[in-house]
Amino acid sequence: MIKIKTEEEIVAMRRAGRVTADVLQVVCAAVIAGISTGELDKMVGEELRLRGARSACLGYGGSKCPFPANACISVNDEVVHGIPSDGRTVCDGDIVSIDLVAIVDGFMGDSTITVAVGEVDDEVAKLLKVTEEALHAGIAAARSGNRIGDISAAIEKKAVDAGLGVVRELVGHGIGREMHEEPPIPNWGPEKSGPLLVPGMTLAIEPMFMLGREELIFCDDGWTVLTADGRPAAHFEHTILVTKNDPEVLTAPEKCFRRQVTCVKDCG
Repeated sequence: MIKIKTEEEIVAMRRAGRVTADVLQVVCAAVIAGISTGELDKMVGEELRLRGARSACLGYGGSKCPFPANACISVNDEVVHGIPSDGRTVCDGDIVSIDLVAIVDGFMGDSTITVAVGEVDDEVAKLLKVTEEALHAGIAAARSGNRIGDISAAIEKKAVDAGLGVVRELVGHGIGREMHEEPPIPNWGPEKSGPLLVPGMTLAIEPMFMLGREELIFCDDGWTVLTADGRPAAHFEHTILVTKNDPEVLTAPEKCFRRQVTCVKDCG
């Protein structure tokens, strides 16, 4: 069942989105060569605490296989759900995805940014650029009267046009008091399919593209998902509100974070 948020719940979702955006900007700005993913995760926890929030990722999954960190931090061929570690150091040429879910007053905001560290080649720079563009294309399609499939098709078109692979086993989702609510939001599929979009729906839209073939490896740690061919993957995400007019991005930062991407080759 898709949950339509009340005005009071939307106000709470905005607060959660604001905190998520603020913390993500601070942590992404700290991604430099030599820092460990464990250090970045500790920063996430501290920044959340400073804002009266907590991580929805920490302990997610219950007693059987709880996620052991404040954020999912995935490097290079790790598509999603990378487990931070003090022993994993970020190097020049890496790309790092930070996926953060903040809980504020019982509601959640979910957002992801993939950043380049130092010099990356033009293929990887294109991967990041197109994946982020696909996020904005999906958001633009999230209008009242459209359907979930319109979001999916807009995202998939960006990948197809750029010759990139689409992650098909993992999807976006509704969000609110729970991290994962109905409906699922695939990053591929036909237009005009799936549930109707109506005002009050809150959705986490999250394209995940890869340079290589569309095949994944699910690791024995119960969380980390890798590209099967070892080539890089990128992930961008926002939590949005469907309104009577344009969609509202609840996790949009006040000042847009931009990392200068320096290519080994001329990006053109």
